[in-house]
Amino acid sequence: MVGRSTGDRVILALTIAMAVVMMAPLVWVVALSLKDNKELMASMNAVFHAPYTLQNYLNILTTSSVFRWILNSLIVSGGVTLGTLVLCSLAGYGFARLNFPFRNVLFVIVLIGLAIPEQAVLIARHQLFSWLKLHNTYPGLILPWLSAPFGVFLMTQYFRAIPKELDEAALLDNASRFKIFWKVLLPLTVPAQATLGIFTFLSVWNDYFWPLISGTKKEMYTLTVGIASTQTNFAQSEGLGFLMSQAVFASAPILILYLFFQKYIVTAVSGAAVR
Repeated sequence: MVGRSTGDRVILALTIAMAVVMMAPLVWVVALSLKDNKELMASMNAVFHAPYTLQNYLNILTTSSVFRWILNSLIVSGGVTLGTLVLCSLAGYGFARLNFPFRNVLFVIVLIGLAIPEQAVLIARHQLFSWLKLHNTYPGLILPWLSAPFGVFLMTQYFRAIPKELDEAALLDNASRFKIFWKVLLPLTVPAQATLGIFTFLSVWNDYFWPLISGTKKEMYTLTVGIASTQTNFAQSEGLGFLMSQAVFASAPILILYLFFQKYIVTAVSGAAVR
């Protein structure tokens, strides 16, 4: 018992130590964001003592287009998340439960999509969206993300893990395939959908590459591109506090989202059922 107790204490101490190490950069960024830029230019030790200020955050909010950029990010991230959940759930159900010609071949093609980097199709995508005149539009920012091979794979595996006896029982009650999907199976995939939805939202919210290429007009900037456009040429040296406040400002919504839905992430990873 003594050895076991000591071992538990060691594990707890190591866990706390790792948590402190992981939290240290976040605390450092927040502390920098609360300091005046002139003080940080004089000495980085200024971060360890008062006074602190919210002026850096006020400077962000006084930017005329910042709330439009937030709205753009919400529309794009929300649209992509909703579209991904709908398409991946339908595709996952089809691959897991339905028999149709070339099903296995199509599934392999979907998995091949996991190995194709975004940069490999960037020029072709840019030319296609230019021809369709979709740049500087919400569809232009949303549609490329709807190709989600990982989401299809995740939902397929989750549907396959559900006993087929549920389908058979529903078919005996004369339920249609869509009713079985919508009423019986889909509610059981909430952990996987929540996990896929959260990771999709976080990825799209943090994306900088495609919005920088497709959204060239100021009113179509997402928050990441918009905030980057407000930085000066010497932001890393002359405006470090303002730079850190931008990072905190852009990260706050997704941090809040994670805190609300972390239960589903843990549940999906552990494979347990949501209660």
